[in-house]
Amino acid sequence: MVMFGPLQMFVFGFPGNEFKGGILPALDEAREKKVIRFVDYMFVLKDKKGKLTQVEGTDLGDTELVDLGAGIGALIGFGAAGEEGANEGYRKGEEMVAERGIGFTQKDMDRIAKDIPNNSSALIMIIEHLWAKDLKQQLLDANAVMIAHGMLTRDMFMQIGAIAAAQEAPKKKSTKPKTKKKSAPTKK
Repeated sequence: MVMFGPLQMFVFGFPGNEFKGGILPALDEAREKKVIRFVDYMFVLKDKKGKLTQVEGTDLGDTELVDLGAGIGALIGFGAAGEEGANEGYRKGEEMVAERGIGFTQKDMDRIAKDIPNNSSALIMIIEHLWAKDLKQQLLDANAVMIAHGMLTRDMFMQIGAIAAAQEAPKKKSTKPKTKKKSAPTKK
């Protein structure tokens, strides 16, 4: 079976279809440098009148697609029923790719197109991190176990800042010294 690098899915929205022309060249450069390759991508554009443009593709050849489908099927099968499940999943993964391909279908594109507003677009892509292929193999050979992973984005850091500020606001209000009103002495 072919070793694939780590796979990652991204979903981007483009309200207003305001493209500056830099996205495709940046993706092409990463692909030319063999940093990433597209396992699958789908781009759906809806103009102001609701007219659709849809593009879907992959950088993988037919044999690679079958190998990937078989590998994913084997992993799912192993998770479900151990080694016996892995063998069954491998076969089913191969069959699935041979029958209908892998990744996004026309039904997926139609559903996404229905859900995005006019004058907006969506880009969904599954990429393989080619740069990490050898690292992945070395980690597997060392029986490393993934404990956690995630993507740190600028929006996430801004959200952390907003949450921290909201949590600090009540503290700042409560740091004012409380003064007790002294009551006037009562006369008897």
